[in-house]
Amino acid sequence: MNDRYSPVKLSPAFKDYLWGGTKLKTVFQKETDLDPVAESWELSAHRDGESTVASGSHVGKTLSRYLEEIGKEALGKKAECFDYFPLLIKFIDAKSNLSVQVHPDDAYALAVEGEYGKTEMWYVLDAEPDAFLYYGFKRDLTREEYEDAIRKGSLTDLLCRVSAKAGDVFFIPAGTVHAIGAGLLICEIQQNSNTTYRVFDYNRRDKSGNTRPLHIEKALEVSSLRRSPERTPTPDGEDVLLATSEYFTVRRLRIKGTLSLHATPDSFISLTVTAGKGNLQMEDSCLSLVAGDSIFIPAGELPFTLTGELEIIRSTL
Repeated sequence: MNDRYSPVKLSPAFKDYLWGGTKLKTVFQKETDLDPVAESWELSAHRDGESTVASGSHVGKTLSRYLEEIGKEALGKKAECFDYFPLLIKFIDAKSNLSVQVHPDDAYALAVEGEYGKTEMWYVLDAEPDAFLYYGFKRDLTREEYEDAIRKGSLTDLLCRVSAKAGDVFFIPAGTVHAIGAGLLICEIQQNSNTTYRVFDYNRRDKSGNTRPLHIEKALEVSSLRRSPERTPTPDGEDVLLATSEYFTVRRLRIKGTLSLHATPDSFISLTVTAGKGNLQMEDSCLSLVAGDSIFIPAGELPFTLTGELEIIRSTL
């Protein structure tokens, strides 16, 4: 098969943020010397941490280098409106709470940070008993109320605290104040951005005894102060739409046996294996799949099959 169309397996970049744990090693057998391991950036061409090709003739190349060599057509027609690779997909292991934070939209981020904003979604893979997250506000706020709560350290009193369990989906538009709580293992699909504004960090300190910086003034500029929208339950099924937006479309596939699919010229396909094991077959290319694997399939016109007992997150533009 022509390299231009071959699916490839990716190896992630890792992050050792202070709230991370060990589940990425124990659940997904990720290999890294970092301790703790907070995130693995499974599909990333971001300057702060790129994934690398782990199969085929491009082994060892960064994702951005690989894409340069096979050509921009591999991203598909929907990617033509983006200046750079549009998605970042990661696993997140929250042993303790993440900071309360917010991400800017494209207009603000491009003007102030020089990169796109960050709309994201979370698919909960595992949740310890009583795990929760913060998702927007309980009611509409004024800017003055918001700033006063930040200054007093009482911001969490105003946030929607939502219980979370495996299979739950949360769509987080840019501007939504949020925080992942302790005990959650999550697959996150997001815009290719690493701009985060912390507004509350529980007054905790890093290994050197320092508090992490907050970004209150910027957060005040970009946060949506509207009441959090109502969530709809995630339906059950073998092929379920989890989220769709101008930035990404995400489906959950549950496979027992064989599923036939088709790459299209519209968009590349990212497959993130969240459970099980099996194989991907495209013409003469065959990749073995286990939980934790990430596969990039270039845009094109070729059919492929997934075989085994698997749960997969399928992301496209």
